[in-house]
Amino acid sequence: MSPSSLSPAAAETLAHWHQLIAAHDLSGLPPLLHPEAVFRSPMAFKPYVGAPVVALILGTVVKVFEDFVYHRELVSADGLNVVLEFSARVGERELKGIDLIRFDEAGLIVEFEVMVRPLSGLQALGAEMGQRLAPLLAAYRA
Repeated sequence: MSPSSLSPAAAETLAHWHQLIAAHDLSGLPPLLHPEAVFRSPMAFKPYVGAPVVALILGTVVKVFEDFVYHRELVSADGLNVVLEFSARVGERELKGIDLIRFDEAGLIVEFEVMVRPLSGLQALGAEMGQRLAPLLAAYRA
């Protein structure tokens, strides 16, 4: 494996991820997630833990984002981490961000962290996600 390529299992998962994103339907995401997957939100201090909540959050954000496009992909030397640069729109607010995804040796997603800028885009995203998910996420925090 070259230092700039994902492990075969992670590459397969990432290819499936891109197919789900292209289809705007993340119903096929759960099998790609480790049962104890962690989601780190740009809006929340504490991470969300567990495949069901990670799938819920990502399945919602794919519906919130408009004009979503990945631009660049950067891979770690160990082949188990990828950074995906993206742009999107939420209402009238444009934003840029990165998805930091960590895979285990089997290719399952164990950590998914999102960073977004500018603040106005993050605020628009947070407001829309909060409106759609607040009651559902409260159950995962309890």
